[in-house]
Formats: sequence, C-alpha cells, structure tokens
Amino acid sequence: MSPDRIYTLSDFDFELPEELVAQEPSGERGGSRLFVLDRAAGTHTHSMFADLPSFLNEGDLLVFNDSRVIPARIYCTRASGGAVEFVLARRLDTMRWYAISNRTARLKAGEEISCIGDPSVKMRILGRSGEYLEIESSVEFTQGLLERIGNIPLPPYIRREPSEEDKARYQTVYASKPGAVAAPTAGLHFTEDVLARIKAKGVETRFVTLEVSWGTFQPVRVDNIEEHTMHSERYEISEETAAAVNAARKEGRRIIAVGTTSLRVLESSFDGEKNIAGRNETAIFIRPGVKVRSVNAMITNFHTPKSTLLMLVSAFAGYETIMAAYKEAVRLRYRFFSYGDSMFIR
Repeated sequence: MSPDRIYTLSDFDFELPEELVAQEPSGERGGSRLFVLDRAAGTHTHSMFADLPSFLNEGDLLVFNDSRVIPARIYCTRASGGAVEFVLARRLDTMRWYAISNRTARLKAGEEISCIGDPSVKMRILGRSGEYLEIESSVEFTQGLLERIGNIPLPPYIRREPSEEDKARYQTVYASKPGAVAAPTAGLHFTEDVLARIKAKGVETRFVTLEVSWGTFQPVRVDNIEEHTMHSERYEISEETAAAVNAARKEGRRIIAVGTTSLRVLESSFDGEKNIAGRNETAIFIRPGVKVRSVNAMITNFHTPKSTLLMLVSAFAGYETIMAAYKEAVRLRYRFFSYGDSMFIR
C-alpha cells in the first residue's frame, strides 16, 4: 500500500474467534507465548516470554511505564435504592473525575450517589462531557480510600467480575505511581526473574509514567481514521530517563519501548533529536503514515480489531506486516488483549 493512502477503519478489522480473547491471566506470570516479529524482513519466530532475554542485546535500553492501576470501579446506590456502577476514567482535580457508568442515561445532574463500600462517601453528578459523566466526590479519592471502597477495573472485554488474583495480576511487578485506570499490559508479563536476567545481560532499564485512562478502550467511530480524535493522558519522563534514552540513541544502542504507553511517552517527548524531560499531556495519534522516530523496537500485546493501538503497531511495523502477523497469531491460537500473549517487534 502506498504511504500516502487514506486508511479506513475497515482496514484494521480482522476475524478474531471469541475464545481467543483471554479472560484469565496465564497460569503464572511470565508464562505467556512470545511472537517475535522482524519488521524489516517481515519474518517471525515463536517463543515463550520467559525467553525474552535471549532476544535482547547487551546495551539495549528497555523503557517501562511504572504507572499503577487504582481500584477505579466503584459500586454505589442511588437515593431510590437502585444499584449503579462507576469506573473512574480520568482525574480532573482533587475532587472531580470523568467517569463512565452502567446507568449513564438515567443519571441526572445534581443527583447524589452513595458508595456501597462506605455510605458516608458520596458522589454528585455534575453533568456530562461527551461519553463521560463529570462527578464530584464528597472527600478526596486517595489511594487508601479507593483500596477500601473500589475494585480493579478490568477491561470491558473481560466478561467476569474481578477476583482476588486480579489485584496482583492486573498490575506490573514494578508498578509504583498510582493513577492509571487501565494497566500498561505489555508489562504484565515481566517477572522479577526475567528482569534480573535482563539486567545480568547488560540491558539497561528506565521508567516513564503515563496515567492510562479509560479512553484507551474508546472505539473509533469514523471510517476515515484521520478524523478520529484521541483521548488525552498525563505523562512524565524524568531527567534521568531522558538522559539515558538520549545517550543510548547517540551511541547507536537499541531503545525498546515496553508497551504502547511507553512508546506514546517517548514519541510525545521527542523533539526530533532528543527526548525532553518533564510532565505534560499527550493526545498523540500514531497510525500508518506517521513515522515513529524515538524507538527501535517494542514489546506489546495483541490488540483489538479497529483499535488505535492496532493502528499504532501498524505504523511502527508496517500495515501489511502487522496484519499478516495477526492472521498468523489467530491461526496458531495466540491469546489476545490484556491477559493475552506478547509480541516483540524488532
């Protein structure tokens, strides 16, 4: 396909049997399969994620997103006694959030809702903003309070209630900065053992933070994808990480983004020559026709049909290459989405 063609939403559709959408994590962390894709040659090999260190080189730099998922799913009751569920989608300030609800159409501005986990905690509906409700809490939703009244916000395609296991498994082992309402799922595969073997091989590791919002699940609703408006997310890249990334680039070492979220931070903070440290917001939309300039390789999961994440990896690896790889992954029964298998694109 020519680089100047206009891609439509249907270009990113593919047949995915429902049973390949992983509803549970693998038996043990790090036990997933690994699809290794050589984007230049368009070839691939199959391995296990535990063998990832064998595909890395001394001097490589892995960049992880250290964002921690907050217990953003809150069960509540209305004054009428009816049950209602909220997922906090994005923090606006100390007391206000954008949220989604299973009763959005019925909730009206001014209505006050009580949290089942602590009825003294109230939420007031302020109004709507696009797909979201704007809510105001009676007290600040601190991490401690959310741990007490909230639940893990599993993605909408995981069709079950969260379990005790999800509290650990829907969180990376290195998560340290609370604020995300969805996990940076490429990192879910890493274990302490894999990280130790990576470091023993002389691979450098650094962290960025991107507060993954519920907008990551927002569907594309326009056929011409150029007309799609991306959600905005807060990010931070430290002076230390920026310096390490810039040094690796200058020395010709590979910069490897662990996940689409890390790639979004690196690409958003890249000025054409170097990455700039600081806090900011990004609504970057990476799709075919947009050149990824900040990294040399990436680790990622398998993404949903017609999603902006599928468009991102298509921009990085090439549209035809990715769609062929996904067809092969379906044929070989790879597991898809957040709790699914992994891909190393080099």
